[in-house]
Amino acid sequence: MTFRHAATIDEIPVGSAIAVDLGGDAEVAVVNTDEGVFAIQDVCSHAEVPLSEGDVDGCTLECYMHGSRFDLRTGVPLELPATAPVPVYPVRLDGTDIYVDIDNPINQEN
Repeated sequence: MTFRHAATIDEIPVGSAIAVDLGGDAEVAVVNTDEGVFAIQDVCSHAEVPLSEGDVDGCTLECYMHGSRFDLRTGVPLELPATAPVPVYPVRLDGTDIYVDIDNPINQEN
């Protein structure tokens, strides 16, 4: 696993998300929730809009454009119009530092 530094916990208040560019095509939304910190692809599978600009509710992130809500643990859309999941990535905390492994998506089908 190749974890890359994404942010510090102080940069993301609970109940919010930020966009993080981890190089190449690795734009992720890092989300801080009451249930933990999650990383999900920062592009809605329905439309090319950043998920990091949406609302956090529990362990879900809503696309602000059309209202699709994605499960942060699985990337599965819970509401239409999105029907395809988006990649989610392993997250490791080291003190206040947040690391994301973009090379090994959790829900990647081989």
